[in-house]
Amino acid sequence: MLIIYIAGFIVCMGLALCLTPLVKRLALAIGATDVPNARKVHTKIMPRLGGLGIFLAFVLGLLAISPFISYEFSTRDMNFIKALLSGGGLIVLLGALDDKFELSAKVKLLGQIAAACIVVFGFHITVDFVNIPFNNSYSSLESWIAIPLTIFWIVGVTNAVNLIDGLDGLAAGVSGIAIATIATMAFLMGNVMVALICLLLLGSIVGFLFFNFHPAKIFMGDTGSLFLGFCLGMLALLGFKQIAVVSFITPLLIIGVPLSDTFFAIVRRKLQKKPIFAPDKGHLHHCLRELGFSHRQTVLIIYGIAAFFGVLAVIQSSSAMYEANWVTFVVICVMLFFLQIGAEVIGLVGQTKKPLLNLLSRVFMKVSPEKGSKS
Repeated sequence: MLIIYIAGFIVCMGLALCLTPLVKRLALAIGATDVPNARKVHTKIMPRLGGLGIFLAFVLGLLAISPFISYEFSTRDMNFIKALLSGGGLIVLLGALDDKFELSAKVKLLGQIAAACIVVFGFHITVDFVNIPFNNSYSSLESWIAIPLTIFWIVGVTNAVNLIDGLDGLAAGVSGIAIATIATMAFLMGNVMVALICLLLLGSIVGFLFFNFHPAKIFMGDTGSLFLGFCLGMLALLGFKQIAVVSFITPLLIIGVPLSDTFFAIVRRKLQKKPIFAPDKGHLHHCLRELGFSHRQTVLIIYGIAAFFGVLAVIQSSSAMYEANWVTFVVICVMLFFLQIGAEVIGLVGQTKKPLLNLLSRVFMKVSPEKGSKS
Protein backbone atom coordinates (compact mmCIF):
# COMPACT_ATOMS: atom_id res chain seq x y z
CA MET A 1 0.00 0.00 0.00
CA LEU A 2 2.92 2.37 0.57
CA ILE A 3 3.76 2.17 -3.14
CA ILE A 4 0.09 2.84 -3.96
CA TYR A 5 0.08 5.85 -1.66
CA ILE A 6 3.15 7.36 -3.30
CA ALA A 7 1.98 6.49 -6.82
CA GLY A 8 -1.47 7.95 -6.18
CA PHE A 9 0.00 11.20 -4.88
CA ILE A 10 2.33 11.54 -7.90
CA VAL A 11 -0.39 10.62 -10.42
CA CYS A 12 -2.84 13.18 -9.02
CA MET A 13 -0.16 15.87 -8.86
CA GLY A 14 0.80 15.16 -12.47
CA LEU A 15 -2.83 15.23 -13.58
CA ALA A 16 -3.39 18.57 -11.84
CA LEU A 17 -0.27 19.99 -13.52
CA CYS A 18 -1.59 18.91 -16.93
CA LEU A 19 -5.28 19.74 -16.43
CA THR A 20 -5.03 23.16 -14.76
CA PRO A 21 -3.73 25.00 -17.89
CA LEU A 22 -6.61 23.44 -19.85
CA VAL A 23 -9.09 24.58 -17.20
CA LYS A 24 -7.57 28.07 -17.39
CA ARG A 25 -8.25 28.20 -21.12
CA LEU A 26 -11.80 26.97 -20.53
CA ALA A 27 -12.42 29.63 -17.86
CA LEU A 28 -11.23 32.42 -20.16
CA ALA A 29 -13.27 31.03 -23.06
CA ILE A 30 -16.57 30.93 -21.16
CA GLY A 31 -15.94 34.12 -19.18
CA ALA A 32 -15.54 32.52 -15.74
CA THR A 33 -13.27 35.32 -14.54
CA ASP A 34 -12.74 37.35 -11.39
CA VAL A 35 -12.90 41.11 -11.89
CA PRO A 36 -10.99 43.29 -9.38
CA ASN A 37 -12.94 45.55 -7.01
CA ALA A 38 -12.35 47.51 -3.80
CA ARG A 39 -12.58 44.41 -1.59
CA LYS A 40 -10.23 42.19 -3.61
CA VAL A 41 -6.44 42.11 -3.55
CA HIS A 42 -5.69 41.34 -7.22
CA THR A 43 -5.57 44.17 -9.76
CA LYS A 44 -6.27 42.37 -13.05
CA ILE A 45 -8.91 40.06 -14.44
CA MET A 46 -8.13 36.47 -13.41
CA PRO A 47 -9.59 33.16 -14.62
CA ARG A 48 -11.53 31.22 -12.00
CA LEU A 49 -12.78 27.63 -12.13
CA GLY A 50 -9.36 26.24 -11.07
CA GLY A 51 -11.03 23.89 -8.61
CA LEU A 52 -12.28 21.91 -11.58
CA GLY A 53 -8.67 20.88 -12.21
CA ILE A 54 -8.35 19.67 -8.60
CA PHE A 55 -11.60 17.70 -8.82
CA LEU A 56 -10.78 16.08 -12.17
CA ALA A 57 -7.23 15.21 -11.06
CA PHE A 58 -8.61 13.59 -7.90
CA VAL A 59 -11.31 11.57 -9.68
CA LEU A 60 -9.07 10.46 -12.56
CA GLY A 61 -6.25 9.61 -10.15
CA LEU A 62 -8.63 7.48 -8.06
CA LEU A 63 -9.79 5.65 -11.18
CA ALA A 64 -6.20 5.19 -12.41
CA ILE A 65 -4.91 3.50 -9.26
CA SER A 66 -8.05 1.58 -8.28
CA PRO A 67 -7.07 -1.55 -10.32
CA PHE A 68 -3.78 -1.76 -8.41
CA ILE A 69 -5.25 -1.56 -4.92
CA SER A 70 -4.81 -4.96 -3.30
CA TYR A 71 -6.50 -3.90 -0.05
CA GLU A 72 -10.17 -4.91 0.11
CA PHE A 73 -12.22 -1.86 0.98
CA SER A 74 -15.13 -2.60 3.26
CA THR A 75 -18.73 -1.80 2.34
CA ARG A 76 -18.51 1.23 4.58
CA ASP A 77 -15.34 2.42 2.83
CA MET A 78 -16.94 2.13 -0.61
CA ASN A 79 -20.06 3.84 0.66
CA PHE A 80 -17.94 6.71 1.95
CA ILE A 81 -16.09 7.09 -1.38
CA LYS A 82 -19.36 7.06 -3.34
CA ALA A 83 -20.83 9.70 -1.02
CA LEU A 84 -17.73 11.86 -1.36
CA LEU A 85 -17.83 11.68 -5.18
CA SER A 86 -21.61 12.18 -5.45
CA GLY A 87 -21.89 15.07 -3.02
CA GLY A 88 -18.57 16.51 -4.22
CA GLY A 89 -19.75 16.36 -7.83
CA LEU A 90 -22.82 18.44 -6.98
CA ILE A 91 -20.66 20.89 -5.05
CA VAL A 92 -18.28 21.26 -8.02
CA LEU A 93 -21.23 21.91 -10.34
CA LEU A 94 -22.56 24.51 -7.92
CA GLY A 95 -19.15 26.18 -7.66
CA ALA A 96 -18.66 26.18 -11.43
CA LEU A 97 -22.02 27.87 -11.94
CA ASP A 98 -21.09 30.46 -9.32
CA ASP A 99 -17.69 31.09 -10.94
CA LYS A 100 -19.50 31.81 -14.20
CA PHE A 101 -22.77 33.46 -13.15
CA GLU A 102 -22.09 34.60 -9.51
CA LEU A 103 -24.99 32.93 -7.75
CA SER A 104 -26.61 34.46 -4.68
CA ALA A 105 -25.56 33.36 -1.20
CA LYS A 106 -28.97 31.74 -0.62
CA VAL A 107 -28.74 29.63 -3.79
CA LYS A 108 -25.23 28.47 -2.85
CA LEU A 109 -26.38 27.61 0.66
CA LEU A 110 -29.30 25.55 -0.68
CA GLY A 111 -26.90 23.73 -3.02
CA GLN A 112 -24.57 22.93 -0.13
CA ILE A 113 -27.47 21.62 1.97
CA ALA A 114 -28.53 19.45 -0.99
CA ALA A 115 -25.01 17.99 -1.24
CA ALA A 116 -24.99 17.26 2.50
CA CYS A 117 -28.42 15.63 2.20
CA ILE A 118 -27.08 13.34 -0.55
CA VAL A 119 -24.45 12.16 1.93
CA VAL A 120 -26.91 11.70 4.78
CA PHE A 121 -30.01 10.34 3.05
CA GLY A 122 -28.49 8.87 -0.10
CA PHE A 123 -25.65 6.97 1.60
CA HIS A 124 -26.84 6.94 5.23
CA ILE A 125 -23.67 8.54 6.57
CA THR A 126 -24.21 10.41 9.82
CA VAL A 127 -22.37 11.20 13.01
CA ASP A 128 -23.87 8.58 15.30
CA PHE A 129 -21.68 8.97 18.36
CA VAL A 130 -20.31 11.72 20.53
CA ASN A 131 -17.21 11.67 22.70
CA ILE A 132 -17.83 12.35 26.38
CA PRO A 133 -15.12 14.77 27.58
CA PHE A 134 -12.91 13.56 30.45
CA ASN A 135 -14.32 10.06 30.15
CA ASN A 136 -13.02 7.31 27.86
CA SER A 137 -16.45 6.49 26.49
CA TYR A 138 -18.77 7.34 23.63
CA SER A 139 -22.48 7.89 23.59
CA SER A 140 -24.67 7.09 20.59
CA LEU A 141 -26.84 9.82 19.08
CA GLU A 142 -30.47 9.58 18.09
CA SER A 143 -31.13 10.13 14.38
CA TRP A 144 -33.11 13.33 15.03
CA ILE A 145 -29.87 14.82 16.42
CA ALA A 146 -27.34 13.02 14.22
CA ILE A 147 -28.90 14.00 10.87
CA PRO A 148 -29.07 17.80 11.38
CA LEU A 149 -25.69 17.77 13.14
CA THR A 150 -24.04 16.06 10.16
CA ILE A 151 -25.67 18.42 7.65
CA PHE A 152 -24.72 21.45 9.76
CA TRP A 153 -21.10 20.26 10.05
CA ILE A 154 -20.62 19.61 6.33
CA VAL A 155 -22.24 22.90 5.29
CA GLY A 156 -20.36 24.83 7.97
CA VAL A 157 -16.92 23.52 7.03
CA THR A 158 -17.67 23.99 3.32
CA ASN A 159 -18.42 27.67 3.92
CA ALA A 160 -15.50 28.14 6.29
CA VAL A 161 -12.96 27.19 3.61
CA ASN A 162 -14.80 29.36 1.08
CA LEU A 163 -14.51 32.40 3.36
CA ILE A 164 -10.70 32.24 3.65
CA ASP A 165 -10.20 32.10 -0.13
CA GLY A 166 -8.89 35.65 -0.42
CA LEU A 167 -5.19 35.43 -1.38
CA ASP A 168 -3.19 33.46 -3.93
CA GLY A 169 -2.72 29.91 -2.69
CA LEU A 170 -4.33 30.55 0.70
CA ALA A 171 -7.40 28.30 0.71
CA ALA A 172 -5.63 25.57 -1.28
CA GLY A 173 -2.60 25.57 1.04
CA VAL A 174 -4.60 25.65 4.27
CA SER A 175 -6.85 22.85 2.98
CA GLY A 176 -3.76 20.87 1.97
CA ILE A 177 -2.28 21.22 5.47
CA ALA A 178 -5.57 20.08 7.05
CA ILE A 179 -5.80 17.12 4.67
CA ALA A 180 -2.16 16.21 5.40
CA THR A 181 -3.07 16.27 9.11
CA ILE A 182 -5.94 13.85 8.52
CA ALA A 183 -3.64 11.64 6.43
CA THR A 184 -1.11 11.52 9.29
CA MET A 185 -3.81 10.53 11.76
CA ALA A 186 -5.14 7.91 9.33
CA PHE A 187 -1.65 6.38 8.98
CA LEU A 188 -1.29 6.22 12.77
CA MET A 189 -4.70 4.60 13.10
CA GLY A 190 -4.24 2.20 10.18
CA ASN A 191 -7.20 3.64 8.26
CA VAL A 192 -6.16 2.74 4.69
CA MET A 193 -9.12 4.26 2.89
CA VAL A 194 -8.93 7.68 4.54
CA ALA A 195 -5.15 7.84 4.09
CA LEU A 196 -5.46 7.03 0.38
CA ILE A 197 -8.23 9.58 -0.26
CA CYS A 198 -6.24 12.25 1.60
CA LEU A 199 -3.06 11.61 -0.40
CA LEU A 200 -4.93 11.72 -3.71
CA LEU A 201 -6.51 15.03 -2.71
CA LEU A 202 -3.18 16.35 -1.45
CA GLY A 203 -1.46 15.49 -4.72
CA SER A 204 -4.18 17.30 -6.66
CA ILE A 205 -3.82 20.38 -4.45
CA VAL A 206 -0.01 20.47 -4.71
CA GLY A 207 -0.21 20.22 -8.51
CA PHE A 208 -2.72 23.06 -8.60
CA LEU A 209 -0.60 25.23 -6.27
CA PHE A 210 2.08 25.44 -8.96
CA PHE A 211 -0.36 27.74 -10.78
CA ASN A 212 -2.12 29.25 -7.78
CA PHE A 213 0.66 30.34 -5.41
CA HIS A 214 1.54 34.04 -5.61
CA PRO A 215 1.62 35.39 -8.25
CA ALA A 216 -1.33 33.22 -9.27
CA LYS A 217 -2.10 32.37 -12.87
CA ILE A 218 -5.56 31.03 -12.01
CA PHE A 219 -7.92 31.11 -9.02
CA MET A 220 -9.60 27.99 -7.68
CA GLY A 221 -12.87 29.91 -7.43
CA ASP A 222 -15.86 28.58 -5.56
CA THR A 223 -15.44 25.38 -7.60
CA GLY A 224 -12.30 24.62 -5.60
CA SER A 225 -12.97 26.21 -2.23
CA LEU A 226 -16.41 24.62 -1.89
CA PHE A 227 -15.15 21.21 -3.04
CA LEU A 228 -12.18 21.22 -0.67
CA GLY A 229 -14.38 22.44 2.17
CA PHE A 230 -16.86 19.65 1.46
CA CYS A 231 -14.08 17.05 1.44
CA LEU A 232 -12.63 18.40 4.68
CA GLY A 233 -16.04 18.36 6.32
CA MET A 234 -16.49 14.69 5.52
CA LEU A 235 -12.93 13.53 6.16
CA ALA A 236 -12.38 15.46 9.39
CA LEU A 237 -15.48 14.16 11.12
CA LEU A 238 -16.65 11.02 9.35
CA GLY A 239 -13.36 9.50 8.24
CA PHE A 240 -12.57 8.27 11.74
CA LYS A 241 -16.05 7.18 12.68
CA GLN A 242 -15.11 3.52 13.03
CA ILE A 243 -12.14 4.16 15.33
CA ALA A 244 -13.00 5.29 18.84
CA VAL A 245 -9.86 7.23 19.66
CA VAL A 246 -10.69 10.67 18.26
CA SER A 247 -11.57 13.26 20.84
CA PHE A 248 -14.51 15.59 20.37
CA ILE A 249 -12.15 18.53 19.81
CA THR A 250 -9.90 16.96 17.16
CA PRO A 251 -12.01 17.77 14.06
CA LEU A 252 -12.27 21.39 15.23
CA LEU A 253 -8.49 21.63 15.50
CA ILE A 254 -7.98 20.18 12.02
CA ILE A 255 -9.94 23.06 10.49
CA GLY A 256 -8.83 25.57 13.13
CA VAL A 257 -7.85 28.39 10.72
CA PRO A 258 -11.01 28.55 8.58
CA LEU A 259 -13.22 27.82 11.59
CA SER A 260 -11.76 30.58 13.77
CA ASP A 261 -11.76 33.07 10.89
CA THR A 262 -15.42 32.26 10.20
CA PHE A 263 -16.32 32.60 13.88
CA PHE A 264 -14.70 36.02 14.18
CA ALA A 265 -16.30 37.09 10.89
CA ILE A 266 -19.76 36.24 12.25
CA VAL A 267 -19.07 38.08 15.51
CA ARG A 268 -17.65 41.08 13.63
CA ARG A 269 -20.63 41.36 11.30
CA LYS A 270 -23.12 40.94 14.13
CA LEU A 271 -21.44 43.73 16.11
CA GLN A 272 -21.43 45.93 13.00
CA LYS A 273 -25.09 44.97 12.36
CA LYS A 274 -24.30 43.55 8.92
CA PRO A 275 -25.67 40.37 7.31
CA ILE A 276 -23.62 37.28 8.16
CA PHE A 277 -22.91 36.58 4.48
CA ALA A 278 -22.00 40.19 3.67
CA PRO A 279 -18.40 40.38 2.34
CA ASP A 280 -15.88 42.59 4.11
CA LYS A 281 -12.14 43.16 4.44
CA GLY A 282 -11.82 42.05 8.05
CA HIS A 283 -10.64 38.48 7.53
CA LEU A 284 -7.34 37.20 8.89
CA HIS A 285 -5.48 37.67 5.61
CA HIS A 286 -6.81 41.22 5.23
CA CYS A 287 -5.71 42.13 8.78
CA LEU A 288 -2.21 40.73 8.27
CA ARG A 289 -1.85 42.70 5.04
CA GLU A 290 -2.91 45.84 6.94
CA LEU A 291 -0.08 45.19 9.41
CA GLY A 292 2.38 45.48 6.54
CA PHE A 293 3.09 41.88 5.62
CA SER A 294 3.55 41.10 1.95
CA HIS A 295 1.23 38.83 0.00
CA ARG A 296 3.54 35.81 0.31
CA GLN A 297 4.42 36.53 3.94
CA THR A 298 0.73 36.67 4.86
CA VAL A 299 0.01 33.35 3.19
CA LEU A 300 3.05 31.68 4.78
CA ILE A 301 2.11 33.00 8.24
CA ILE A 302 -1.37 31.51 7.89
CA TYR A 303 0.19 28.26 6.65
CA GLY A 304 2.21 28.24 9.87
CA ILE A 305 -0.91 28.78 11.99
CA ALA A 306 -2.70 25.98 10.11
CA ALA A 307 0.28 23.67 10.67
CA PHE A 308 0.22 24.53 14.39
CA PHE A 309 -3.45 23.54 14.59
CA GLY A 310 -2.60 20.36 12.69
CA VAL A 311 0.10 19.39 15.19
CA LEU A 312 -2.33 20.01 18.06
CA ALA A 313 -4.91 17.79 16.33
CA VAL A 314 -2.42 14.92 15.96
CA ILE A 315 -1.33 15.26 19.60
CA GLN A 316 -4.94 15.45 20.73
CA SER A 317 -5.81 12.25 18.89
CA SER A 318 -2.84 10.27 20.19
CA SER A 319 -3.56 7.75 22.91
CA ALA A 320 -1.04 9.22 25.33
CA MET A 321 -2.61 12.65 25.22
CA TYR A 322 -6.11 11.22 25.20
CA GLU A 323 -5.59 9.68 28.63
CA ALA A 324 -4.57 13.07 30.06
CA ASN A 325 -7.88 14.83 29.44
CA TRP A 326 -7.40 17.57 32.04
CA VAL A 327 -3.99 18.43 30.60
CA THR A 328 -5.59 18.59 27.16
CA PHE A 329 -8.33 20.83 28.53
CA VAL A 330 -5.77 23.26 29.94
CA VAL A 331 -3.86 23.30 26.64
CA ILE A 332 -7.05 24.03 24.70
CA CYS A 333 -7.97 26.86 27.10
CA VAL A 334 -4.51 28.42 26.75
CA MET A 335 -4.76 28.08 22.95
CA LEU A 336 -8.16 29.80 22.92
CA PHE A 337 -6.81 32.57 25.14
CA PHE A 338 -3.94 33.35 22.78
CA LEU A 339 -6.26 32.96 19.78
CA GLN A 340 -8.50 35.67 21.21
CA ILE A 341 -5.51 37.88 22.05
CA GLY A 342 -4.15 37.48 18.52
CA ALA A 343 -7.55 38.24 16.99
CA GLU A 344 -7.85 41.46 19.00
CA VAL A 345 -4.28 42.56 18.27
CA ILE A 346 -4.67 42.29 14.50
CA GLY A 347 -8.29 43.52 14.53
CA LEU A 348 -10.23 40.42 13.43
CA VAL A 349 -13.32 41.48 15.39
CA GLY A 350 -12.82 45.19 14.77
CA GLN A 351 -10.34 47.89 15.59
CA THR A 352 -12.39 49.07 18.60
CA LYS A 353 -13.66 45.69 19.83
CA LYS A 354 -10.91 44.45 22.15
CA PRO A 355 -12.57 43.24 25.35
CA LEU A 356 -9.82 40.90 26.57
CA LEU A 357 -7.01 43.39 25.90
CA ASN A 358 -9.01 46.12 27.64
CA LEU A 359 -9.64 43.84 30.62
CA LEU A 360 -5.94 42.95 30.91
CA SER A 361 -5.05 46.63 30.60
CA ARG A 362 -7.38 47.56 33.47
CA VAL A 363 -5.99 44.71 35.61
CA PHE A 364 -2.38 45.83 35.04
CA MET A 365 -3.32 49.45 35.74
CA LYS A 366 -4.80 48.43 39.10
CA VAL A 367 -1.79 46.31 39.99
CA SER A 368 0.75 49.01 39.11
CA PRO A 369 -0.57 51.71 41.51
CA GLU A 370 -0.68 49.16 44.33
CA LYS A 371 2.99 48.34 43.78
CA GLY A 372 3.81 52.05 43.61
CA SER A 373 2.05 52.79 46.91
CA LYS A 374 3.91 49.99 48.70
CA SER A 375 7.25 51.28 47.51
